[in-house]
Amino acid sequence: MKISDLPRIILYSLIITLVIECLIGFILGFRKKDLLNIFLVNVLTNPLLNAIVGSVNYYFGLKIRTIVLIILEIIVVIIEGYIYQKYFKRRKINPYIVSLILNIASFGLGRIINNFIY
Repeated sequence: MKISDLPRIILYSLIITLVIECLIGFILGFRKKDLLNIFLVNVLTNPLLNAIVGSVNYYFGLKIRTIVLIILEIIVVIIEGYIYQKYFKRRKINPYIVSLILNIASFGLGRIINNFIY
């Protein structure tokens, strides 16, 4: 990866994440305002996470990148869960569990999609 690839990678990751997490949110029964919340939260968290992880990968390598990715994904699940707790209209599922499900789905499916592309 070249550092000049980072904006393209961030945008690509954001689009895939938005599609996957909103689709999974819809499958879980979320509608309108709650899907908008899922969308907006990811617009805030996903580019930042990918910018940090991409930069760490470029400057420090794969091993450090993996450690940083795990730590940041945990932080993102907590932050998103907190935001969902505050703003979801539908609360049949614990917002932190929702965040965990959405992030595992987008991470896993994103990896599978990347394997087909790269």
